[in-house]
This record gives sequence, structure tokens and C-alpha cells, in this order.
Amino acid sequence: MDGDAVRERAAELPRQPGVYQFEDGETVVYVGKAVDLRDRVRSYADPRGERIRRMVRRADDIDYSVTDTETQALLLEANLIKRFQPRYNVRLKDDKSYPLVQLTDHEFPRIEITRDPDPEARARSDGGDSQVSGPRVFGPFTKKTRVETVVKALRETYGVRGCSDHKFANRDRPCLDYDIGLCSAPCTAEIDRDSYVTDVESVVRFFEGETGVLADPLRREMEDAAANQEFERAANLRDKLDAVEGFHGGAGEAVASQDDERTVDVLGVSLAGDSATVARLHSESGQLVARERHAVTIPEGDADTDAPDADTRSGAVLSAFVTQYYTERDLPDALLFSDRPDDDEVLDWLEREGVSARVPGAGREATLVDLALKNARRGAGEPDALAALRDALDLDRVPRRIEGFDVSHAQGKHAVGSDVAFEDGTADKSGYRRKKLDERNDDYANMYDLVRWRADRAIEGRDDRPDPDLLLIDGGEGQLGAAREALADAGWDVPAVALAKDEEIVVTPTRTYDWPSDADHLHVLQRVRDEAHRFAVQYHQTLRDEVSTELDNVPGIGPETRRKLLRRFGSVEGIRDASVAELQEVEGVGEKTAETIETRL
Repeated sequence: MDGDAVRERAAELPRQPGVYQFEDGETVVYVGKAVDLRDRVRSYADPRGERIRRMVRRADDIDYSVTDTETQALLLEANLIKRFQPRYNVRLKDDKSYPLVQLTDHEFPRIEITRDPDPEARARSDGGDSQVSGPRVFGPFTKKTRVETVVKALRETYGVRGCSDHKFANRDRPCLDYDIGLCSAPCTAEIDRDSYVTDVESVVRFFEGETGVLADPLRREMEDAAANQEFERAANLRDKLDAVEGFHGGAGEAVASQDDERTVDVLGVSLAGDSATVARLHSESGQLVARERHAVTIPEGDADTDAPDADTRSGAVLSAFVTQYYTERDLPDALLFSDRPDDDEVLDWLEREGVSARVPGAGREATLVDLALKNARRGAGEPDALAALRDALDLDRVPRRIEGFDVSHAQGKHAVGSDVAFEDGTADKSGYRRKKLDERNDDYANMYDLVRWRADRAIEGRDDRPDPDLLLIDGGEGQLGAAREALADAGWDVPAVALAKDEEIVVTPTRTYDWPSDADHLHVLQRVRDEAHRFAVQYHQTLRDEVSTELDNVPGIGPETRRKLLRRFGSVEGIRDASVAELQEVEGVGEKTAETIETRL
């Protein structure tokens, strides 16, 4: 695009806050935010530096999204940067997006919280007709728990469905959501379409800023509950009302007290060419409780300033890091920086959220910043095990998120599967899942069912976790083949490899790898594999110990002793085959009890 083309496109943009995207065909090359979209985009008609000129010349179109507030523009910019990874933006490699609320474009729209909305949907509030037509996206919001509270309250009030298409189709009777008052059951014609769409429009009006659409009925319900002396229910409704009334005031955020700096995060930056490392120290009540490092990709100069000096580049990295990192995490009471963030809008946002942001000059705070800088510099010079894993396996991208799968059973009994998640080599226990499987002594069929279950949930939008970059299967060629068959049948395009236990051989669809035992990238896979195995075995033992067995009829055997016996010998058959002496090796089993077990079994 040339200057005239930029001015012409800018003239079509509204004078509202929002986000703009410079695009080269289907590729997004830069994402920016603006208080006034028209003025901000027009400034690119006469760029200040050669790098910006190259970016503008490369682009052939400018797209945009309008937001309700400057805060939402800031957060939406962070979402889009992480989604599209534009070449001309500073990018945090390893984090999630902010949650949004989407109303789908079905005949009976579905409401859902998502981090990956329909690409045709736009988070716009342009004052037009609110008639539901096409997907609508609202947000982003920084606190998912508050969004969940509000969405549940909306569903309780207006009965908008939240189920998947698979669950919605071909039903003969309403599901449990209808019975507990979360849905008006359009699937079985308990409500006609016109009435349902009217309710959906009320939900749209709420997200467009009309708080009373939800607050007023909640307040009436709370007052009725209090009048009927249903005080617990009234208190619950009061909490919902507080969440609803504060929802639009700060993009769904509660404001922290500036007087109580109980939690403090310290951020230090180390630059190395076109990459950077940000070290984060986390302090609670004056005690340092966590340290971590994050990789950041930076352009040759910040796309807004085109400045090559280290201080300015560090400020650009910190600005991008703050908005892209604090997604599902609560903001701390204070942020200490090694350099001042270069984006005043980020600092304004932190101030509105009640976060004290500063660059310490001396004292204990300056010492903490120096420690963060040392951690960042150490991280910048260390080999990246995940990058090494990408190169070794010839993956398209660094496998920041890996999910590990394993199955466990006893001769086909109490078969279970585990699905564990790792982010940047660290266990993400909130992403752990487990599943009961059909009782059969077939590891390949069990692995197929486990992976197919995960894939179907991802494809149908029933899994709230992000898609992994890599699946790791505990096993060898047979287990990997079963997993890949499940992925192909479900249509889920995620790379998968296996790690065999005995020889620590990595199996891929095309070859096997025998890496050195001290290879960092092998250690990453081993940690995931071992955790998947542990989690599966633990669940299997829990189910096995909970079932009724012949031991229940043995005098002197209580639940605790029964669990110990089963864990020692694996099954009732194993206990039956044990000698009296072997039985006595189990804590709590004396000679008399052992003889009784032998006699009864």
C-alpha cells in the first residue's frame, strides 16, 4: 500500500477505540491498538522510519475491530498478536489468549467462552442493529472466573444454550441443563425460535453495555429470596449481582487495592538479537516464592518507534509481555520493571487496575530487579530444550504445549486412560484429564479410544484447553499407530510421537530415534511420559481399591487393609496365590488374619 491507499482506507474507519491489522493477503504482518482508529491508521500514510515503510508497502489491506473501551483494545491486541504471530510485532512465544464470549450464528445461537473465536466474528459495538445475524464476539476479558459467573447468570436468566452441536442435534427430550434452569431447550421445541432469539438479543444488549438487562432481574430475585428468609440463596445472588454490576466497569476485572502490596512481580529483560528473555520473580508477603523465564521474539526495531537502542527495545518487550502474559492470571498488587514500558496505554491500564508499576532506583526493590536481570541473562544463554526437540523431530513449531497419554489396567479390568499437559516443560495440572475405558485386555484399542476421546472433544469444541503442539504416547510403534489412527478418524491434525519405556527409544511415523541419555530434549519427553504413567496408574489403583471384592467377606479385613493387600498383590487372584508368610509382609496383617484370608479365598 502507498500513502494514498492508507489515507483512503483510514477514512472508512470509525473514530472509536479498537484494533487494526495490516495484512499481506491472508497473512497478518502487524497488529496495533488505537483510541481513535481513523487517526491512528492515517498516521501510517507518512511512516516515521524505513522499517515501517517496508511494512506498509508489504501490506495490501487493513482490517479492524471496534471495541467498547481502550482496555478491551489493549487486550484484543494481545490476543491477536499471540494468534497470528505477526512479523512486525513483539511476541511472547509461550502463553494463552484472553477469554472472549461468543454467540454463534446457528439457528439457535450458542453462548460460549472461547480463546479461539470464529474468524468471521468481530468484537464490534458500532451502534448498529443488535439483531442476531452471524457470529458475535465480545471482550476480551482478563479474569475468566468473573466471565464464567456472568455467562452462567445470563443462561439462568435467558436460557441460552451452551451445548455442542453434537449434543444439540436429534434429541428426544431436554438434557440436564433444562432441568436445572440453564437452558430453555430449543432442541426439543420447548421454546419457539422467535422467543429464543429475543432472549439472545437481551444477552447481546448486556454485552454491549446495558447492564440492567441482567442486573435488574438478579436484584429482584435477590430481594425475593431475602424476603422469604432464603438467606444463603440471597447471598449467592448478591455475589452474582456484584460480578454483573462490576463487569463493564473494568473489562470484567476487580481493582486491587493500591495500599496493600501483598503480591509483587519483578520483571527483568535480556536482549539477544531478534529474541529476548523475560525473567519473572513473584513475591508474596515479602517472600520470594517463584522464578520463571519466558522467551520473546522481537522485530529489529519496535514497529511503532523503529528505535534500535536497547532501552527502548526493552521497554517495547515489557509492554508486550505485560499484556500477553497476564491472561488467566491475576495481576499482582505491584509490578517492578528493569526498564520503563514504552507504551503509556499499558501503564494507564495498570493504573486503572490498581497495580503500582515502577522502576526502582535503589534499596531492596532494586536488588530484586538485579536478581531478575541475572535470571534473564542466564536464560538467554542456555540451550532451549523445546527448540532442540522441535529441530530433532522436524516439527513446524516449538512444542510449547505437550500432552501425554497412557493407559493402565489389570488384565483388562478397571481400564483407565490419562491425559496430562505440560506447558514449557512444566506440568500444567489444571490441564490433566482422566477417563474410564472399556474393560478389555487390548492396549492398542484402549489407546485408540483414549486419543479419539480427546480428539473428538477438541474438534467439537467441548474441551476448554488449548490444542497441544505435540502428543506423546507412552508405548511403542503399536500404541503410536493406534493413536495416529484415532487422530486421522477424528480429523484432528496434531503431531504425535511415542516413547518406549525400556530402551527410551522415540518412535515417530517415519523412523525411530535413540538420543543420548543426557539430551535435554529427551528429558522433556521423559518427564511427560512418566507423569502420564503415574497419573494413569494412580487412577487405576483408586478404581480398583474402591470396588467390592471377595475380601469384603473376610473377617478382620477393613478398607485400609484391603487397599494395602490389593496394592501389594495386584488383584484378588494375586492374594489367593500368596502364601501365609507373604500375606504377613503386608502392614496390618498378622498370622491369624493371614490364615483366615487363605482359608476364605
